[in-house]
Amino acid sequence: MADTEKEIVTPVEETPKTETAKAGKRSAKAVKEAEVKVEKEIRKAEKSDDQAEKPKAPIIPARTKLERRSKNYKVSHKKITSKDPISLEKAVAVIKETSTTKFDSTVELHVNLGVDPRHADQNIRETIVLPSGTGKKVKVAVFSDDTKIIGADLSGVEEITALLDKSQTDFDILISTPALMAKLGKYAKILGPRGLMPNPKSGTVTNDINKAIDEAKAGKIEFRVDSSGIIHMGVGKCSFTDKALVENINTVLSSVKAAKPSSVKGTYIKNIYLTTTMGPSVRIDTSGII
Repeated sequence: MADTEKEIVTPVEETPKTETAKAGKRSAKAVKEAEVKVEKEIRKAEKSDDQAEKPKAPIIPARTKLERRSKNYKVSHKKITSKDPISLEKAVAVIKETSTTKFDSTVELHVNLGVDPRHADQNIRETIVLPSGTGKKVKVAVFSDDTKIIGADLSGVEEITALLDKSQTDFDILISTPALMAKLGKYAKILGPRGLMPNPKSGTVTNDINKAIDEAKAGKIEFRVDSSGIIHMGVGKCSFTDKALVENINTVLSSVKAAKPSSVKGTYIKNIYLTTTMGPSVRIDTSGII
């Protein structure tokens, strides 16, 4: 039997594969990004060190209200030697002495009341005539069919409406008859915010026009509390005598006392201050007033 030839298989050598860099941690792009990241961390650390070493600016306390005042005000304030409340007569003399304006300053009265203006019965509003007047020349306009009214600086329906159509109010007080009030309704947005809208309570809506004009010229003023329960008003000029100012102030305070609501409990008149235009204020002793 013949021997079977065996097939001899010669092994084939495999060609070595070339290794290629994959995009990953060992790639050139990754290495560059890592270097940039390290540089950022170094700069960040250096910046924080600089900020830590930099000295903080000293805290400067805010200036007081008196320190922010003008030089003349500070000089006038030094003349007020007492911080305690003083009598009305002495207060009038002090504020006239501390007034430094070149013009005739207005003497202002500020009364802090223990009322809540949110309640209707505590929303105090009164009209009075100052015995010595306000010292201010008042321009009175009369909304009437009569264009020539004695004592009025401006009168006539057409003349006044012509001004109001231009949003002009070249007057201090506007008086009207009840019959013509309807025509002023369209101008309420102009007159109301300026306190010029005629009102029966203030005596500016009346048929007695001559009386209303005389009272306005004589120094009739209206006062009311603001949202904080404080009355602010002018009671004369520094050129007034001490006696005239005291009379005006006492007239105002008497009216304020008479208007005390029955619902108010506790202290009604808390504080009273007197001052002049751009001048320091003094506190008045209320023991003889309340």
